[in-house]
Amino acid sequence: MQIGLVGLGKMGGNMRERLRTAGHTVVGYDTNPELTDVPSLAELVDRLDRPRAVWVMVPAGGPTQQVIDRLASLLKHDDIVVDGGNSRWTDDEKHAKELAARGIGFVDAGVSGGVWGLEHGYALMVGGDREHVERLKPVFEALKPEGPYGYVHAGKVGAGHFAKMVHNGIEYAMMQAYAEGWELLEKVHSVDNVREVFRSWQDGTVIRSWLLDLAVNALDEDEHLEKLRGYAEDSGEGRWTVEAAIDNAVPLPAITAALFARFASRQDDSPQMKMVAALRNQFGGHAIETVDTVKKA
Repeated sequence: MQIGLVGLGKMGGNMRERLRTAGHTVVGYDTNPELTDVPSLAELVDRLDRPRAVWVMVPAGGPTQQVIDRLASLLKHDDIVVDGGNSRWTDDEKHAKELAARGIGFVDAGVSGGVWGLEHGYALMVGGDREHVERLKPVFEALKPEGPYGYVHAGKVGAGHFAKMVHNGIEYAMMQAYAEGWELLEKVHSVDNVREVFRSWQDGTVIRSWLLDLAVNALDEDEHLEKLRGYAEDSGEGRWTVEAAIDNAVPLPAITAALFARFASRQDDSPQMKMVAALRNQFGGHAIETVDTVKKA
């Protein structure tokens, strides 16, 4: 299949490579001239045969809106736009309506996999009309992990990003639980091998998970996380999850507490946030602040 890909950063660039490895033709555009295949969005659209499909992987909000506005002026009836970034689901509904007025389809795709997706595949949660989703299925099949799972048509437009938002809310709570357990183990004098305690949990326990594996990776690199500052950003999706819970009267005490813990990390050097920061860096390549960086500042 032929597809355009806008945004060739950490995830977009790896997705381009995974799709090409699977035999698909990918025309990529990025504002970074070292990454892009074409000099402009117009050239990207011209390179594609109709009906065209263009996948957008740029930051949510203004950048996504700007790209979709430009694509709306370049694409034609029966073409499809896929938003694979971390847009809010309410933006999806707006974008779908704007594009539908021009006869252009819209699909939202929640994508999880971070910097590991190239090798292991990406979990995909997709929203949109069945006709549009089916046309893109060869691309979804190439991006997903091997095996029967990792891809779902979650529902109508907005469902993909809503599902990914909830996924990220759960991720917040899981990371916070590991971080709290790690801090308590580090605190008591009787436990003098915390890293190996975490490692022992990787087999045969009910709390084993990929996040636990990544925690062990982080501890292997810095056993007591002494190089990290206890500061962790939130990407926005944790906030949206809590807001959606309020709107729907659904109690989310663990996810809400995990979000508030991120806020607490910005007040002091939180030991728990060292683990959260380490985990975010391990699975997503997210930026971290080191002790040396803070001292130099």
